[in-house]
Amino acid sequence: MDRRRTSRIAVAASSGNVFADLGFPEPEEELAKAELLKHIQQTIRRRRLSQKAAAVLMGVDQPKVSALVNGRCANFSSGRLMKLLTRLGQDVEVTIRPAPRGRERGRLRVHAEARA
Repeated sequence: MDRRRTSRIAVAASSGNVFADLGFPEPEEELAKAELLKHIQQTIRRRRLSQKAAAVLMGVDQPKVSALVNGRCANFSSGRLMKLLTRLGQDVEVTIRPAPRGRERGRLRVHAEARA
């Protein structure tokens, strides 16, 4: 039986930031927090830390580590996530420079070095 689809699904190209695509008010901040969260999760996994051990290192309680491990960072600022990364033995650097001509607003991005 030859069935052909008659309806088309509209597809839009991504901007590269899912939070912008979904209409979040501060999409760059949300993406930066997601990247910081990803690095916290990777560090905990790579070091094979239990949530309890990670909590002790980061100076937070275990339920907060559970929230982070499960991708919930709504109650954490970017600054707090950076502090948690440093407590996990990660260096965090912030670079500030003027935006290029033609772009009125600056942007916020997180870059990580590849792990050897």
